Amino acid sequence: MVPDLQIRDSNSGRNAASRPATLLPEALSTALWCARQGWPAHPLAPGQKTPPANCRDCRSPGHTHRECPCIAAGRWCHGFHAATTDAERLRGWWAGQPGFGAGVACGAAGLVVIDVDAHETPLPERNRVLPGIAIPPSVSLHGLQHGFHTLALLAALRGAEDPARDASTLRVRTPSGGLHIWYAAEPGHAWRCSAGSGSGRALAWQVDVRAHGGYIVAPGTRTAAGTYRALGPERRPAPLPEWLAVELARTGHRPRPPAQRDGGTTVPQRAREAVLAAGGGRSTAATLATVLTPVFDCGTVAEGAGFNHKLNRAAYTVGGLVAAGHVAATDAEAALVAAAVQARPDQERRALRIIQSGMNAGSRHPLKLGDRR
Repeated sequence: MVPDLQIRDSNSGRNAASRPATLLPEALSTALWCARQGWPAHPLAPGQKTPPANCRDCRSPGHTHRECPCIAAGRWCHGFHAATTDAERLRGWWAGQPGFGAGVACGAAGLVVIDVDAHETPLPERNRVLPGIAIPPSVSLHGLQHGFHTLALLAALRGAEDPARDASTLRVRTPSGGLHIWYAAEPGHAWRCSAGSGSGRALAWQVDVRAHGGYIVAPGTRTAAGTYRALGPERRPAPLPEWLAVELARTGHRPRPPAQRDGGTTVPQRAREAVLAAGGGRSTAATLATVLTPVFDCGTVAEGAGFNHKLNRAAYTVGGLVAAGHVAATDAEAALVAAAVQARPDQERRALRIIQSGMNAGSRHPLKLGDRR
């Protein structure tokens, strides 16, 4: 449970100590605690993990939160769009419905939450276990049962700690046996949620992302299925690990930012993020960003940009950098996939084949920094 769940009302100033304290509804205590962390909170329907229904006017066809007067008037319509850190507004909402649960608007809170499921469902096709990462038929997937396994596999491939075991950050066990792993995004980085089932945008099979454009159930919230319970003593999110930032970029969880000018060469900020974990110092990162720029630029036009050729050329060059020891092969491939998925999100499988072929060819010709190809 989060700390201070049993919060006593002390609104009345210096005379509060002379009167009996009032215990707040548990979910309101949770919402107020979230607000004190700087995380905008909003109600969830009693006993549910979804927001309560909008008012009648807000259910009209074509009506959206952008023009809705309810939010401006301090009402809770439109779910996480109405989230707030205003304690008085939160108190007013729960005064009207003490049975509300508590949610947190991830984008406004600057949160990236890794949502690990443990559902008993059949294993998907091999290419959907780790989106964008080819798993050869020679590799047995026997025993792979749920999101805890696929997240651990992804971390092992990247030589990183399994986030499910990351005791440095807030982790919340869900009633269904899953896990929410909370991280703090770097300011200004609006990572976006995973898309719906079957869309292809997920971190791994049974591992989704809750971020900008979505919400997460607050720790301590009770639903009909059970309570969302924090694990261990940590109650704050740690900074998002760099390797996970690269994986989020690779799997399409980062909105496309505008291109930036750097020394006369257009280098999208997204390209810089994609090479954060590639190592090799600033010169290598700058080289990789420059090499990836033509691939990212293909995203500005739907077709006719020579995407396959530009991706192959970039992969060939990066393969040479790998062969020369400037960058690790797995990190280089992740950066290339991130660029390809950003530019052509519907061509991920083909792009991966181009990348692997190009890197393989380029690896036969080690490339020194400063060389041209």
